[in-house]
Amino acid sequence: MGLDRDRLRAGLDRAASREPAFARAISLAGYPEPRISERGYRTLLRTIVGQQVSTASARSVWAKLQALLGDDIPPQALLDRSFDELRGCGLSRQKQGYVRSLCELVARGELDLDQLPEEDEAAIAALTQVKGIGRWSAEIYLLFAEGRGDIWPGGDLGVQAGLQRILGLEERPDEKAARAMAEGWRPDRSAIAIFTWHCYDNPTL
Repeated sequence: MGLDRDRLRAGLDRAASREPAFARAISLAGYPEPRISERGYRTLLRTIVGQQVSTASARSVWAKLQALLGDDIPPQALLDRSFDELRGCGLSRQKQGYVRSLCELVARGELDLDQLPEEDEAAIAALTQVKGIGRWSAEIYLLFAEGRGDIWPGGDLGVQAGLQRILGLEERPDEKAARAMAEGWRPDRSAIAIFTWHCYDNPTL
């Protein structure tokens, strides 16, 4: 469901009213486009498949999984396949451990992606039960698939580089610094995060 255009712009306008650097950056770079992912199991599965491989490789693995298991790649269907069958799709032993972790939690009803906790930290804790889903992946899911309004992936290098550019910092802030400076931007940190990606390599800034 993601942040739609209206919510994204409203969040940035509020941020700009409090921080002149955001107002200046918006005037130069314009507003970003919404970034919306499908909510649910398939998005998390695709996140795992795409970790540490090229986009082309991830697409190839995904296509092979769909050919083997069907377009929806049902959790139980994946669990029923052998190591060699999944390896034939391009999943390493480590990746198979990760995707099986996700499928087992979903199949047993221990991870309900339609009913994640409303409190963001509790939702992150629920998602990071899955092997291979760390805090960053959980934050990205909550931001793009659930459209939560105050998610801040402060460990993301693009977010850090965007902040450096927008705020005119001499050095790129590390995760601790990025999280600390964003405390004052609640409850609009999701919109600001999307804006940092829009700005980090924008030649107008």
